[in-house]
Amino acid sequence: MNPSRTAAAPSISCVIPAYNESESLPVLLQQLSDALRARFQRWEIVIVNDGSRDATELALAPWLAKGHIRYIALSRNFGKEAALTAGIDRARGDVVLLMDADLQHPPALIDDMLAAWRDGADMVYTVRASRDDESWVKKLGTRWFYRVVNAGSRTPIPPDAGDFRLLDRKVVEALKSLPERNRFMKGLYAWVGFASAAVTYAPPERFAGDSSFSLKSLFGLAVTGLTAFTNFPLRLWSAVGAVIALCSLAGGVWLIVDHYTGSNVVPGWATLAVSALFFSGVQLLSIGILGEYVGRIFDEVKQRPVYLIRADSGEADAW
Repeated sequence: MNPSRTAAAPSISCVIPAYNESESLPVLLQQLSDALRARFQRWEIVIVNDGSRDATELALAPWLAKGHIRYIALSRNFGKEAALTAGIDRARGDVVLLMDADLQHPPALIDDMLAAWRDGADMVYTVRASRDDESWVKKLGTRWFYRVVNAGSRTPIPPDAGDFRLLDRKVVEALKSLPERNRFMKGLYAWVGFASAAVTYAPPERFAGDSSFSLKSLFGLAVTGLTAFTNFPLRLWSAVGAVIALCSLAGGVWLIVDHYTGSNVVPGWATLAVSALFFSGVQLLSIGILGEYVGRIFDEVKQRPVYLIRADSGEADAW
């Protein structure tokens, strides 16, 4: 036990990004409010509306009058990473709980996460017990993503760890100090370090609607994560280029020897065409990988804000 964390009950901020969650948010807010009211004297729930196109804003209106709810509406859909950043920037608690709005992050886990925090963990993240509810394509892609992004990394990202986590105030301030425009939050959690602890859980089924994360969105997030937190693709392709160069050198030596031994046969056009197409493909793929990194640099140097806020209400009554 950490004596400084057991002396008094901490204040807590719960950050919930929401995109088209009009059906599940009222149910979540009722469960979460009851859980926080029973455990904390000072608490707030920060809802970040990430450009929802349904009745999410109308569903939240009655809750704003009850207090303890702060509502932040972004000017458009900036993505979950930006919405999390907006909520973290405005959270005021001694600890900050990040969770989704689809009721797959149960408030009942707060006790376990808070216990780990009291034991000295600055960051308590949750790990899925299994991925049986996901398609084999997503499970395979997730497995390979973590293998690639953690290859040679000095700050490995825990596999199967999501955004459902409890952060100490010092971790929150560290995240707020990071200037990246291309936000890959799972990587940022790992990069800032601090003492961490894992809590295993089995996520329940989604309460309503479908996930807004399509395979295309997940692929884009994976590319952002790879280009933001590892140079492995560049190093891998450098190694591929070196192997191809050595093979070409060996082939050239073999052709010279074959020529002077008198047993050479005039090569066909098919060999030349296949070789040309293969090396052209390798070059274009190399340029594409390099272009992804250059594109990230371009985004960073423009220094545009990560998000823009359309409305911010409930701040005075949320604490």
